[in-house]
Amino acid sequence: MQKSVTLDRKKSFHLPINKLLPFLIPILVLLLWQISSNLGWLSSSVLPSPIAVVQDGIKLTISGELPKNLSISLYRATVGLLIGGGVGFILGFVNGMSHTCRLLFDSSIQMFRNIPHLALIPLIILWLGINESAKISLVAIGTMFPIYINTFHGIRSVDSDLIEMGKSYELSKKQLFFKIIFPAALPQILVGIRYALGVMWTTLIVAETISADSGIGYMANNAEDFMDMETVVLCIVVYAILGKISDLVAKGFESLLLDWQNTGRSNV
Repeated sequence: MQKSVTLDRKKSFHLPINKLLPFLIPILVLLLWQISSNLGWLSSSVLPSPIAVVQDGIKLTISGELPKNLSISLYRATVGLLIGGGVGFILGFVNGMSHTCRLLFDSSIQMFRNIPHLALIPLIILWLGINESAKISLVAIGTMFPIYINTFHGIRSVDSDLIEMGKSYELSKKQLFFKIIFPAALPQILVGIRYALGVMWTTLIVAETISADSGIGYMANNAEDFMDMETVVLCIVVYAILGKISDLVAKGFESLLLDWQNTGRSNV
C-alpha cells in the first residue's frame, strides 16, 4: 500500500516537470536573445529584440494588417492541404489495394514525386497566373506526396495474417477495409499528415514571397524591401507558431484515433 502511494506521488511530481520541459529551451533562447539585445551584443538592424518584435506584432494586429494576412495564409494552407491530402490519400489507397493500379500508376507518381515541387513555380505561374489558384496548387502538390507515400506503404505493410483472419471470419471487402486494413495503416497515414503539415508551411512561405500581394510571406517580403526587421522576424515567428500549432493538432488526432495503441503501451 505504501509503495503504491509513493509511486503516485512520483507520478504527480513528474507530470508538471514533463509539461514544463518542452518550454524550457524556447524560454532560455528568448531570455538570451533579450539580454544580448539589451547589452548591445545584437544590433537591432541585424536582429531586433523580442520585446520590439512583440510591440510590432501588437501594432500590426491593432491596424488589422496582421489578422487580414494571417487569415489569407490560413485559407491557402487549409485548402491546399485538403486538396493535396485528399488526392494523395485516394491515390495511396487505390494503389495500395489494387495490384493493377499499382503497376499502372505508382511508377509515374514516384517519378513525379522526385521533382522538387518548388521547381514547378515558373510553370504554375505560366499556367495559372499569380492568383490564388497558383498558390493553392503549389501547396496541394507539396502536401500530396507525403500523404500518398505513407498511405500507400501503410496499406501495403498491413500484416497479411490479419487479412487472412478477417477473410476466415467471412468479412466483406468493405468490412475488411474499415475493421482491419484502415486501422492498421492509420499510424503510418497520420505520420504522412504530420510531415505534410511541415511541407505545407514551407511551400506557402515561398509561394507568398513570389508575385503575391497578401499573406504572411508577402508581409515578410514587403518588410524586407523597407528594411523593417521587426516585421520580418515577426513573420518568421508567426510561421513557427503556426507550424507548432498544426503539429499539436496532428498529435491530438493521433492520441484520439490511436487511443487503443496508447492503452496497450500503458499496460506494458
